[in-house]
Amino acid sequence: MTALFAYTDGACSGNPGPGGWGVVLEARDGEALVKSRELSGAEPETTNNRMEMMAAIAALETLERASTITVVTDSTYLKDGITGWIHGWKANGWKTAAKKPVKNTDLWRRLDAAQARHRVTWEWIKGHAGQVQNERADALARAGIKALKAAAKPETR
Repeated sequence: MTALFAYTDGACSGNPGPGGWGVVLEARDGEALVKSRELSGAEPETTNNRMEMMAAIAALETLERASTITVVTDSTYLKDGITGWIHGWKANGWKTAAKKPVKNTDLWRRLDAAQARHRVTWEWIKGHAGQVQNERADALARAGIKALKAAAKPETR
């Protein structure tokens, strides 16, 4: 039986600042890799948390049909938010326990809608600890920032 995994990561150069996100999507049959796909993107003015969320959103939104998937992240903000905090936020009209507006509500709503189509298991791993797919997702996120910065620089002659 084939299992789907999305290894996601976000990065930011300055916080806020230019940011990027990366995803490594894998379909595996046991230990055997069946199929792999990479996704990435960048934004000129954002935060690390928003890029972590965008990686997960992109992973889930790119799936063409309802799927069972494990999303692997090194962001406790993302994992704790989508598996726990979001239920209280929704019940409180998108306010925190302190009655303040939830940060990144636009992306939390989008992520909530994206995951509703699927059976998602959220898994946290330690970042920058040598996990190959997580390191690749990080490299994709950083490459997105680099490309964005390069495109923004005026040409010199």
